[in-house]
Amino acid sequence: MNTSLDMPQLLALAAAIGWASGVRLYLVVLLTGVVGYFGWVPLPGGLQLLAHPVVIAASGFMVFIEFFADKIPGLDSLWDVVHTAIRIPAGAALAASVFGADHGVMAIAAALVGGGFAATAHAAKATTRAAINTSPEPFSNVGASLVEDTMVPAGLWLAVAHPFVFLALFVVVLVLSVWLIRKSWRFLRALFSRVARIFSGRSDPGVVPAFQLKKNPPGDTPNV
Repeated sequence: MNTSLDMPQLLALAAAIGWASGVRLYLVVLLTGVVGYFGWVPLPGGLQLLAHPVVIAASGFMVFIEFFADKIPGLDSLWDVVHTAIRIPAGAALAASVFGADHGVMAIAAALVGGGFAATAHAAKATTRAAINTSPEPFSNVGASLVEDTMVPAGLWLAVAHPFVFLALFVVVLVLSVWLIRKSWRFLRALFSRVARIFSGRSDPGVVPAFQLKKNPPGDTPNV
């Protein structure tokens, strides 16, 4: 393990990489590889492979594709569904690579925790974006995507530069992510149930049937 980064930095970096992989996996690989290639940050041994030019080129190409795919309503949710099987195991593997084979216990623990962080971030992103996509205007979708584009490099930088500040903010982000998952899922479940009722021919509780309107004398306000 590269000792240029101390233990708080390594712990914060593993958490940041695991979480960020659930949001922008390819951007995590690209940024980590670039800073390692130019020597801006002494990467742990397990992450040095990301600094290879071929890995940088491949991840850069995927970042370009994802940047646009993530800003098109509907396509972004499809992209999230496809990447459910990619982001979570990749986040676990990258978090484990922060410690490497020389620190097997820490690497296993980082894989478990990093995978959990990736799953939480991915679930928060996917459910929130699916809820946003129910809005007909595209601007909220693009705005949410740009926020995610900014949060990932900011989180990785903060993990190395100010690990304790990152860890404190990270707790807040996790709590917010769980709240977003619950809020978005309840909204989507209610929406899907309403759509299912409409297509099954059952009455929609959001609309008051005409026969429930009480007929009143002229001039009176109808009662529901």
